[in-house]
Amino acid sequence: MEVCYNKLFKLLIDKGIKKSDLRKMTGISPNTLTKLSNNEFVSMEVLLKICHSLNCDFGDIVEVVTVPEYRRSN
Repeated sequence: MEVCYNKLFKLLIDKGIKKSDLRKMTGISPNTLTKLSNNEFVSMEVLLKICHSLNCDFGDIVEVVTVPEYRRSN
């Protein structure tokens, strides 16, 4: 299983917030923003900062997706 932050980026578009603005609002590093953009794991602390800044819940910004077995080995 992997994580997907497409919901976060859709929410940012809906609210008219740029990724760089999110970074400033939350205090997360540019590297963390890159991890989010690449659907990589980030800390629970980062997710909490984002939820607090956007006044939302985890389910509004991240989802767990199942990856087919053949894609996991790459």
